[in-house]
Amino acid sequence: MDSSRMELVTYMGHKNVFLFSSSGKMVMRTVDLRSDTVTKPTEAMRNAMANAEVDDDVLGYDPTAQRLEAEIARIMGKEAGLFVPSGTMGNLISVLTHCQIRGSEIILGDYSHIHIYENGGIATLGGVHPRTVKNNEDGTMDLDLIEAAIRDPSFEICYPTTRLICLENSHAHSGGRCLSAEYTDKVGELAKKYGLKLHIDGARIFNASVALGVPVHRLVRAADSVSVCLSKGLGAPVGSVVVGSKSFIAKAKILRKTLGGGMRQVGVLCAAAFIAFQENLVKLEGDHKKAKILAEELNKIKGLKVDIAAVETNIVYCDILKGSKISETEMCKTLEQHGLLILPEGPQRIRFVIHHQISENDVHYAASCVQRALAGVAEENGDK
Repeated sequence: MDSSRMELVTYMGHKNVFLFSSSGKMVMRTVDLRSDTVTKPTEAMRNAMANAEVDDDVLGYDPTAQRLEAEIARIMGKEAGLFVPSGTMGNLISVLTHCQIRGSEIILGDYSHIHIYENGGIATLGGVHPRTVKNNEDGTMDLDLIEAAIRDPSFEICYPTTRLICLENSHAHSGGRCLSAEYTDKVGELAKKYGLKLHIDGARIFNASVALGVPVHRLVRAADSVSVCLSKGLGAPVGSVVVGSKSFIAKAKILRKTLGGGMRQVGVLCAAAFIAFQENLVKLEGDHKKAKILAEELNKIKGLKVDIAAVETNIVYCDILKGSKISETEMCKTLEQHGLLILPEGPQRIRFVIHHQISENDVHYAASCVQRALAGVAEENGDK
């Protein structure tokens, strides 16, 4: 059998361990920064799933699901909760529960996850019309633009009826930027002024809470409903919980069944989510620090640009400068050959997402992979 050796390689002052075969060829390890959804269940999660106390949740008797729903609702400061398979279903159920009359309209950001990445489900399945307002770079929408988008009910002969405003915190497409409690309160006040409801897509609401140093219930106090993802920063294998009033959740449960989201012994999944809270909530601050480290190292590489000040949570957007002579798609393919998995985010932009199974050494390794990839492109183009 061929022997192998470990070597220390210094990159930007940091020592990184690389594995080499006896022939001297480097054997790449894989660092997966495509999303915080790629985590694997920990041993503690698997044990909890194996030993979970369960029953039929469609009939309303699964004790582990009941405990999880009640705990998430308590943490979020709401009356009740409902476990659903995904954040997309959580958002869809929330919108349709608030907009039970077909032809209703909701106001949401033009770069929001609900509008861009959820298959147009609110319109396709619910007959709900989206009215977009421009998202600012920090994920907010200007209050005056939101107010201007609210339809005049006296002209309902032509207009759809505005019934809901949707926010997203943290705001993924803005690079994980956080919406303050004060801003959310103002949107909530605007909603009440016009008799509307407010829903928050809280896919990474705990990241926002940690980054802002504000309790999560305070961030969503103005909201009538929140969809809380368990399988992103918290690292659970499956699921989200929708929270709101008892009457709201009662209606939402019926819609979950209609959409095919009623599950039986769902406590098997909920048990893993309990462990995710115990193990990984405390790790979010470290994820954010590692994202900052990655942003700073990428920004030092010739041909790249990162807005370091915009890195507030666990997402890093990196712009590829025109002189680098490589597209975002080509960059992702090249980096995959180096063992680094990332996703393109748009023209000349790539995205890195830190999660609890990424170490600081992984971060330094990722930066070194990017540097080597760009150096290879420069060499192929004859640049010095």
